[in-house]
Amino acid sequence: MSTLLQGIAGTDVAKEASDIILTDDNFTSIVKAVMWGRNVYDSIAKFLQFQLTVNVVAVVVAFIGACAIEDSPLKAVQMLWVNLIMDTFAALALATEMPTEDLLTRRPYGRKKPLISRTMMKNIIGHSLYQLVIIFLLVFIGEKIFDIDNGRYATLHTAPTEHFTIVFNAFVMMTLFNEINARKIHNERNVFAGLHLNPIYYCILITTFIGQALIVQFGGFFFSTAALSAEQWLWCIFLGVGELIWGQVITSIPSKKLPKKLTAFSEGTEIPAIFERPKDEDETETMEKRSGQILWLRGLTRLQT
Repeated sequence: MSTLLQGIAGTDVAKEASDIILTDDNFTSIVKAVMWGRNVYDSIAKFLQFQLTVNVVAVVVAFIGACAIEDSPLKAVQMLWVNLIMDTFAALALATEMPTEDLLTRRPYGRKKPLISRTMMKNIIGHSLYQLVIIFLLVFIGEKIFDIDNGRYATLHTAPTEHFTIVFNAFVMMTLFNEINARKIHNERNVFAGLHLNPIYYCILITTFIGQALIVQFGGFFFSTAALSAEQWLWCIFLGVGELIWGQVITSIPSKKLPKKLTAFSEGTEIPAIFERPKDEDETETMEKRSGQILWLRGLTRLQT
């Protein structure tokens, strides 16, 4: 059982024996600590969901591209830019989300709760499938859709083609809009909730979009890109916005109906609830003491307020 002590009013001997010390002697700090702890946990989960989606798509596209057309539709330097978006910019964006009161309405996580939940795995698989279908449609019939030259069998020293530039641009746009979907990992529908409260987040989105536009229009041989027309850009952005629409479809699928095997990184034993029915007399006594401590803390908090 953990012991709690006030840091200012408590003695040194009591501090050494306690497990938790309130440095400001304010019991509301416990609530703030819980909020920030859950917020950090959620930030890690958001980043994992986003990163795994990008990794799955990139690996599958590179492998199937190498088998089908003997070349990857996404060049090495383009993948470096995607990794920069995924590892650096996305980490900054998703890790700077501030805690909200909604975090306190959820039940605490048990020790057996997997880091990648069924909802997260549903999002990873769903968004990966959407992006893979779009990319392979663009790779194999994109030249017919946009009435452009076929870039599948271009030689090594051939100038960059509009065909594969559209593939690259559509992939980045879908990744960029999926970064907005990654803000919510508990089946929330409004992925824009609280977005205006995080200027770092939308500044990173705008910066990434501008960087992508410069790479596509002026990257040339260095980034293996050819300048796209306004119509082609609109199509790429439309496919990116489709990620938000597809995200609403995925959210409509109940996570509870999915198999429990769709989880990852679970270990330890589950912590029993405070008021869970005990198994023997010793546990009954322990639960009664714990319940009494909770009532004492609540009463003391009311007296302070």
